[in-house]
Amino acid sequence: MKRILQVLVGVAVAASLVTVTSSEGAGKCNGLPTKAQLTALLQDAASNPADSGIPGTLGGATCFTGVASGGGCVGGLFGGTRMWGAVVNRDGELCAYVTSTADPRDTWPGSQAIAKAKAHTANAFSNELLPLSTARLYTFSQPSHSLFSLNNSNPFNAHFLAPPSGGGGGNGQVAGGIITFGGGVPLYNASGDIIGGLGVSGDTACADHEIAKRARHLAGLNPTGGALVDDIVFTAEDGASVFAHSPCVNNVRNGVDVIDEAP
Repeated sequence: MKRILQVLVGVAVAASLVTVTSSEGAGKCNGLPTKAQLTALLQDAASNPADSGIPGTLGGATCFTGVASGGGCVGGLFGGTRMWGAVVNRDGELCAYVTSTADPRDTWPGSQAIAKAKAHTANAFSNELLPLSTARLYTFSQPSHSLFSLNNSNPFNAHFLAPPSGGGGGNGQVAGGIITFGGGVPLYNASGDIIGGLGVSGDTACADHEIAKRARHLAGLNPTGGALVDDIVFTAEDGASVFAHSPCVNNVRNGVDVIDEAP
């Protein structure tokens, strides 16, 4: 009987700790997009290019919806319409994660972990002096470059994944993960302080970056330097750079067709 009472007391204490942690986690996400807001931001970034306010966008144009359609505002395979999005706070704790589709099974299942890891990466390696989108880590992490093997640090905890039916998913936890291609951007408040990161996945890396960049701008969470201060860079378009990213299939940047990935 004594043993049973000890177990029951332990369960009660654990339950109370979970409640406190959950409450504290909610407070730590103040100023960041909620789940509902994140869904709306992802959808708006893909369907209303004129709303994005990003220089060079095709004002009033219909967003690109597939590789067979040609042209458009974000390029890629699906026009950025089948996305996972995730937001973490400055401590790296997961605040919200969603799909831009009503049915999560319409997206790539593998993109859930990538979106969460991109959010973690953008937050983990940015500060007030240097906003660093995950797109700008691409060259650094290639063989013979200075951050090669960066992807092996801070491994993603697969325990913090949710099934399509919902439940779990790691809210309030640090899921970790490092991704060194486009789709993650740091988030800042009006004072220029970094407050977290946004990760987007579900299309080409370049289209993921375009959606993340637009969503951040729509949310009013840009760095002090503006929406394009950590934009994706292509050597063929911008000249050689340590921040360069590989071109992607059906590549569009800020509403303008740019160099595509070579066959």
